[in-house]
Amino acid sequence: MSATATSTTSGTGLSSVTYVHTDKSYFERRQLKRTAGAFGLWAIGIAAVVSGDFSGWNGGIAQAGWGGMLIAALVVYVMYVLMLNSISEMASAMPHTGGAYSFARAAMGPWGGFFTGLAETIEYVMTAATIVYFSSAYADAILTDLTGLSLDDAGLQWVWWLALYAVFVVVNWLGAETSFRFAEVVSIAALAIVALFGVGALVTGKADFGSLLNIAPEGGNSAFLPFGAGAIFFAMPFAMWLFLGIEQLPLAAEEVRDPERNIPKSSRLCIFTLGLSALIIVFLNPAVMGSEALSGSDEPLLDGYRAILPGNLAAVLSAFALIGLLASIQGIMFAYGRNLYSLSRAGYYPAFLSLTGKQKTPYWGLIVGAVIGFAALFIIAYGGDGAGSVVLNIAVWGAVLAYLLQMVSYVLLKRNMPHIKRPFVSRFGVPGAVVAGLLALAIFVAVLLNPDYRLAVYAMVVIYVLATVFFAVYGRKHLVLSPEEEFAASGGKSEYRTDD
Repeated sequence: MSATATSTTSGTGLSSVTYVHTDKSYFERRQLKRTAGAFGLWAIGIAAVVSGDFSGWNGGIAQAGWGGMLIAALVVYVMYVLMLNSISEMASAMPHTGGAYSFARAAMGPWGGFFTGLAETIEYVMTAATIVYFSSAYADAILTDLTGLSLDDAGLQWVWWLALYAVFVVVNWLGAETSFRFAEVVSIAALAIVALFGVGALVTGKADFGSLLNIAPEGGNSAFLPFGAGAIFFAMPFAMWLFLGIEQLPLAAEEVRDPERNIPKSSRLCIFTLGLSALIIVFLNPAVMGSEALSGSDEPLLDGYRAILPGNLAAVLSAFALIGLLASIQGIMFAYGRNLYSLSRAGYYPAFLSLTGKQKTPYWGLIVGAVIGFAALFIIAYGGDGAGSVVLNIAVWGAVLAYLLQMVSYVLLKRNMPHIKRPFVSRFGVPGAVVAGLLALAIFVAVLLNPDYRLAVYAMVVIYVLATVFFAVYGRKHLVLSPEEEFAASGGKSEYRTDD
């Protein structure tokens, strides 16, 4: 980075951090551009999440049966409603690209900001990898239906991954305006595909609601909860997949017009929209397929289309179902690109990750996140374990850790910075944040205790240990007074806004 010879150190011992004084060119080479309004922001939120309607969520049925999954989904929906209100309030007070890192930095200092930002990095990079994995499964199944060929059977699944990453790195590289417009198109298309499936399931008469409860109960349990009430606990991480990523909207704060107003507005509209689409999927997809058959599918909506449509027509229409997954690759790449941008701009990560080119996009962040995700899929898949389930579990655990830390940040900011301007105020206040935080903690513990997640837990521990060593030895000694750092260091007195 370009910097003068002077620096500023605050704190003592391991808790101390050093700010390097940069010259004007440092921020000139790290600029974003405001291009979107509330509709574009809604679209990028839907794009990031809608793949959860297409894959991943149905693992909750395998854990708890359909009834347990339904209850888990309702509880998780409540968590997201409460959490989004708290996040919207913090985003309106701190309209910086940092998002979760920014909130935690102001509330808990540099180490709190680092741990929270890292959790969100893991969430988004691994979520992108999960969606790439499920997208490749959909694409290969469609290819097989139409041609009889399969890259997966030939051991070339990685070709799908490489192609998907390459295409969507380019899409996001082309600029925020392109990203938002692409998100608008694919989000509407993906929601239409979900609605079309719902109508088709009912009109064709293929929806058999009795098959929702066709999993044989164990140990004297009911058909509604075939594995007992305790299994709901383990279904919650899968229920999150219906909404995972919606909290990314604050990361667009420096690329959306009037973020103090539009982030809260778009967040509310997003969670309402996703709630409706989740109802269609959770009730009708297993009603068409049967809960037992659907619980282990890598492409549940494609299987649903196959059940209601004949032959190749199902394959052709299912190709449109791939749009939902592709939408989320784009939306989540946007998220991890801005997360890496904000943390590297402030010096927590290597500074080159925040460089922006002529299109005002963090191109190195996009590329490095893709390389990490591709490597994770390759190592896990060809190491003998199912890549989709492992990276999904890592993504979920990173997410709930970020959620918990953000809710702690909300409570601390209400207590320690009551004076800061909050254009939007959560209607649920501190009690809402506490409930959301406790639910996130419950899911965190569920992941920790479930043996199916053990490899993901080990991976998270290794990542955090290595990252903590890096920050302790190097990162904390090379921080930069970015907008997020200025706000936190000033005790909330800095009201930084990027130029329109």
